[in-house]
Amino acid sequence: MNIGVIVQARMSSQRLPGKVLQPVAGKPMLQYLLERLERCQGVAEVVVATSTDQSDTPVAEFCRRYGVACQRGPLLDVAGRFKEVLDVYQFDGFVRISGDSPLLDCRLIERGLEIFRQDSFDLVTNVLTRTFPKGESFEIVRGSTFKAAYASIQTAEELEHVTKHFYQNQSHFNIFNITSPQFYGDIQLAVDSSQDLALITAIVGAMSRPHWQYGLEDVLQLYRQVAKPAEKVKA
Repeated sequence: MNIGVIVQARMSSQRLPGKVLQPVAGKPMLQYLLERLERCQGVAEVVVATSTDQSDTPVAEFCRRYGVACQRGPLLDVAGRFKEVLDVYQFDGFVRISGDSPLLDCRLIERGLEIFRQDSFDLVTNVLTRTFPKGESFEIVRGSTFKAAYASIQTAEELEHVTKHFYQNQSHFNIFNITSPQFYGDIQLAVDSSQDLALITAIVGAMSRPHWQYGLEDVLQLYRQVAKPAEKVKA
Protein backbone atom coordinates (compact mmCIF):
# COMPACT_ATOMS: atom_id res chain seq x y z
CA MET A 1 0.00 0.00 0.00
CA ASN A 2 1.40 3.35 -1.10
CA ILE A 3 1.01 5.71 1.86
CA GLY A 4 2.38 9.23 1.90
CA VAL A 5 2.60 11.93 4.53
CA ILE A 6 0.95 15.26 3.78
CA VAL A 7 2.09 18.15 5.95
CA GLN A 8 -0.17 21.18 5.83
CA ALA A 9 1.79 24.39 6.30
CA ARG A 10 1.05 28.05 5.71
CA MET A 11 2.47 31.40 6.76
CA SER A 12 -0.84 33.17 7.47
CA SER A 13 -1.46 31.90 10.99
CA GLN A 14 -3.56 34.46 12.84
CA ARG A 15 -2.01 34.04 16.29
CA LEU A 16 1.61 33.61 15.19
CA PRO A 17 2.15 34.65 11.56
CA GLY A 18 4.92 32.77 9.79
CA LYS A 19 5.19 30.26 12.61
CA VAL A 20 6.14 27.25 10.46
CA LEU A 21 9.40 28.96 9.47
CA GLN A 22 10.11 30.60 12.81
CA PRO A 23 13.68 29.78 13.95
CA VAL A 24 14.16 27.24 16.72
CA ALA A 25 17.79 26.85 17.81
CA GLY A 26 19.05 28.03 14.46
CA LYS A 27 16.76 26.31 11.96
CA PRO A 28 13.14 26.69 10.80
CA MET A 29 10.54 24.98 12.95
CA LEU A 30 9.19 23.03 9.96
CA GLN A 31 12.59 21.43 9.47
CA TYR A 32 12.33 19.66 12.83
CA LEU A 33 9.11 17.97 11.76
CA LEU A 34 10.55 16.98 8.37
CA GLU A 35 13.70 15.55 9.97
CA ARG A 36 11.48 13.36 12.12
CA LEU A 37 9.13 12.33 9.32
CA GLU A 38 11.96 11.25 7.01
CA ARG A 39 12.86 8.66 9.66
CA CYS A 40 9.31 7.31 9.81
CA GLN A 41 9.05 3.70 8.65
CA GLY A 42 6.33 2.66 6.23
CA VAL A 43 5.69 5.88 4.31
CA ALA A 44 6.49 6.36 0.64
CA GLU A 45 7.03 10.11 0.53
CA VAL A 46 6.52 13.31 2.46
CA VAL A 47 4.74 16.17 0.70
CA VAL A 48 4.30 19.66 2.12
CA ALA A 49 0.91 21.07 1.08
CA THR A 50 0.90 24.84 1.10
CA SER A 51 -1.13 27.42 -0.78
CA THR A 52 -0.69 29.32 -4.02
CA ASP A 53 -1.07 32.57 -2.09
CA GLN A 54 1.98 34.81 -2.36
CA SER A 55 2.38 34.71 1.42
CA ASP A 56 3.28 31.02 1.19
CA THR A 57 6.05 31.39 -1.37
CA PRO A 58 8.63 31.27 1.47
CA VAL A 59 7.28 27.82 2.41
CA ALA A 60 7.68 26.61 -1.17
CA GLU A 61 11.18 28.09 -1.33
CA PHE A 62 12.17 26.39 1.92
CA CYS A 63 10.90 23.06 0.59
CA ARG A 64 12.94 23.52 -2.59
CA ARG A 65 16.11 24.24 -0.62
CA TYR A 66 15.49 21.43 1.84
CA GLY A 67 14.67 18.94 -0.90
CA VAL A 68 11.15 17.90 0.09
CA ALA A 69 8.19 17.73 -2.29
CA CYS A 70 5.81 20.69 -2.17
CA GLN A 71 2.33 20.97 -3.65
CA ARG A 72 0.60 24.35 -3.76
CA GLY A 73 -3.19 24.63 -3.82
CA PRO A 74 -6.10 26.68 -2.46
CA LEU A 75 -5.45 28.81 0.62
CA LEU A 76 -8.79 28.29 2.38
CA ASP A 77 -9.90 25.00 0.80
CA VAL A 78 -7.29 22.90 2.60
CA ALA A 79 -9.26 19.73 1.86
CA GLY A 80 -9.00 20.62 -1.84
CA ARG A 81 -5.28 21.08 -1.36
CA PHE A 82 -5.08 17.51 0.00
CA LYS A 83 -7.14 16.15 -2.90
CA GLU A 84 -4.74 17.76 -5.35
CA VAL A 85 -1.83 15.99 -3.63
CA LEU A 86 -3.69 12.67 -3.95
CA ASP A 87 -4.37 13.35 -7.63
CA VAL A 88 -0.69 14.05 -8.31
CA TYR A 89 0.97 11.40 -6.13
CA GLN A 90 -1.68 8.65 -6.28
CA PHE A 91 -1.32 7.69 -2.61
CA ASP A 92 -3.55 4.81 -1.49
CA GLY A 93 -3.66 6.52 1.89
CA PHE A 94 -2.13 9.53 3.54
CA VAL A 95 -1.00 10.65 6.96
CA ARG A 96 -2.24 14.14 7.72
CA ILE A 97 0.14 16.20 9.85
CA SER A 98 0.08 19.86 10.84
CA GLY A 99 3.25 21.86 10.28
CA ASP A 100 3.05 23.29 13.80
CA SER A 101 4.08 19.95 15.38
CA PRO A 102 7.91 20.06 15.42
CA LEU A 103 8.40 17.32 18.03
CA LEU A 104 5.91 14.76 16.75
CA ASP A 105 6.89 11.22 17.75
CA CYS A 106 6.86 9.22 14.52
CA ARG A 107 6.49 5.98 16.45
CA LEU A 108 2.88 7.05 16.96
CA ILE A 109 2.45 7.23 13.20
CA GLU A 110 4.11 3.83 12.76
CA ARG A 111 1.71 2.36 15.30
CA GLY A 112 -1.21 3.90 13.43
CA LEU A 113 0.05 2.57 10.10
CA GLU A 114 0.23 -0.95 11.50
CA ILE A 115 -3.43 -0.73 12.54
CA PHE A 116 -4.44 0.90 9.26
CA ARG A 117 -2.88 -1.87 7.19
CA GLN A 118 -4.49 -4.65 9.24
CA ASP A 119 -8.11 -3.69 8.55
CA SER A 120 -10.34 -1.75 6.20
CA PHE A 121 -10.38 1.45 8.23
CA ASP A 122 -11.26 4.71 6.52
CA LEU A 123 -9.50 6.70 9.20
CA VAL A 124 -7.04 5.87 11.98
CA THR A 125 -6.52 8.77 14.34
CA ASN A 126 -5.48 9.82 17.82
CA VAL A 127 -7.60 13.00 17.96
CA LEU A 128 -11.20 11.78 17.86
CA THR A 129 -10.89 11.36 21.62
CA ARG A 130 -7.82 13.37 22.57
CA THR A 131 -5.52 11.69 25.08
CA PHE A 132 -2.20 12.64 23.45
CA PRO A 133 -0.71 16.14 23.64
CA LYS A 134 -1.52 18.70 20.98
CA GLY A 135 1.45 18.56 18.68
CA GLU A 136 1.45 14.75 18.76
CA SER A 137 -1.61 14.41 16.52
CA PHE A 138 -1.92 12.38 13.33
CA GLU A 139 -4.65 11.05 11.06
CA ILE A 140 -4.28 8.28 8.48
CA VAL A 141 -6.97 8.46 5.81
CA ARG A 142 -7.80 6.05 3.00
CA GLY A 143 -7.30 7.89 -0.28
CA SER A 144 -10.37 6.50 -2.07
CA THR A 145 -12.56 7.35 0.92
CA PHE A 146 -11.28 10.92 1.02
CA LYS A 147 -11.76 11.46 -2.70
CA ALA A 148 -15.32 10.10 -2.55
CA ALA A 149 -16.16 12.24 0.49
CA TYR A 150 -14.64 15.45 -0.87
CA ALA A 151 -17.78 16.31 -2.85
CA SER A 152 -19.71 16.36 0.43
CA ILE A 153 -17.19 18.58 2.22
CA GLN A 154 -18.84 21.93 1.65
CA THR A 155 -18.78 24.22 4.69
CA ALA A 156 -15.87 26.61 5.16
CA GLU A 157 -15.03 24.95 8.47
CA GLU A 158 -14.93 21.47 6.94
CA LEU A 159 -12.85 22.66 3.99
CA GLU A 160 -10.33 24.29 6.32
CA HIS A 161 -10.07 21.46 8.83
CA VAL A 162 -9.92 18.64 6.22
CA THR A 163 -11.14 15.71 8.37
CA LYS A 164 -13.91 17.43 10.35
CA HIS A 165 -16.49 16.01 7.92
CA PHE A 166 -15.49 12.45 8.92
CA TYR A 167 -15.89 13.11 12.63
CA GLN A 168 -19.24 14.83 12.12
CA ASN A 169 -20.49 11.83 10.13
CA GLN A 170 -18.93 8.97 12.06
CA SER A 171 -21.70 6.50 11.25
CA HIS A 172 -20.73 6.66 7.57
CA PHE A 173 -17.06 5.79 8.10
CA ASN A 174 -14.95 3.08 9.74
CA ILE A 175 -12.86 5.05 12.24
CA PHE A 176 -10.34 3.73 14.76
CA ASN A 177 -9.11 6.01 17.55
CA ILE A 178 -5.82 5.33 19.33
CA THR A 179 -5.69 6.37 22.98
CA SER A 180 -2.78 6.91 25.33
CA PRO A 181 -2.56 4.72 28.46
CA GLN A 182 -2.01 7.96 30.37
CA PHE A 183 -3.96 11.15 29.73
CA TYR A 184 -1.84 13.90 28.17
CA GLY A 185 -4.61 15.70 26.32
CA ASP A 186 -4.15 18.94 28.25
CA ILE A 187 -0.47 19.35 27.30
CA GLN A 188 0.42 21.79 24.52
CA LEU A 189 3.32 20.75 22.28
CA ALA A 190 1.90 22.34 19.12
CA VAL A 191 2.99 25.89 18.33
CA ASP A 192 0.06 28.31 18.22
CA SER A 193 1.57 31.30 20.02
CA SER A 194 4.87 32.96 20.86
CA GLN A 195 4.68 31.31 24.29
CA ASP A 196 4.40 27.89 22.65
CA LEU A 197 7.38 28.68 20.44
CA ALA A 198 9.42 29.70 23.48
CA LEU A 199 8.50 26.42 25.19
CA ILE A 200 9.54 24.29 22.20
CA THR A 201 12.78 26.28 21.95
CA ALA A 202 13.47 25.58 25.63
CA ILE A 203 12.76 21.85 25.18
CA VAL A 204 15.09 21.65 22.18
CA GLY A 205 17.72 23.60 24.11
CA ALA A 206 17.61 21.00 26.88
CA MET A 207 18.36 18.14 24.48
CA SER A 208 21.78 16.52 24.46
CA ARG A 209 21.13 14.23 21.48
CA PRO A 210 19.66 14.81 18.02
CA HIS A 211 16.02 15.80 18.53
CA TRP A 212 14.62 12.91 16.49
CA GLN A 213 16.02 10.50 19.08
CA TYR A 214 13.57 11.89 21.65
CA GLY A 215 10.23 10.08 21.68
CA LEU A 216 7.08 11.32 23.33
CA GLU A 217 7.98 10.26 26.86
CA ASP A 218 11.44 11.82 26.50
CA VAL A 219 9.93 15.08 25.25
CA LEU A 220 7.41 15.09 28.09
CA GLN A 221 10.20 14.66 30.61
CA LEU A 222 11.94 17.73 29.21
CA TYR A 223 8.60 19.54 29.04
CA ARG A 224 8.15 19.03 32.77
CA GLN A 225 11.64 20.32 33.44
CA VAL A 226 11.30 23.54 31.46
CA ALA A 227 7.59 24.23 32.00
CA LYS A 228 7.60 24.06 35.82
CA PRO A 229 10.14 26.87 36.34
CA ALA A 230 8.16 29.04 33.91
CA GLU A 231 4.96 28.36 35.80
CA LYS A 232 6.61 29.34 39.08
CA VAL A 233 7.82 32.63 37.63
CA LYS A 234 4.37 33.32 36.23
CA ALA A 235 2.77 32.58 39.61
